[in-house]
Amino acid sequence: MKTYYLTAFEKDGKNVLDETFEAENDDAAKNIGQKKLVEHGYHEHTHRCVAPNGHLVLFHR
Repeated sequence: MKTYYLTAFEKDGKNVLDETFEAENDDAAKNIGQKKLVEHGYHEHTHRCVAPNGHLVLFHR
């Protein structure tokens, strides 16, 4: 399992969500990240999910 980082921002740049979670691969992390964003109501906010090696798995602006 790898640790992924999920972050969401307000339009003014304020950080409103900062979570880590574990997933087996990038596809699973993308699905988990999308579900977490919907749960917290931040799916329309600017957000990103970053893999342990630094590449983006999920991004919305």
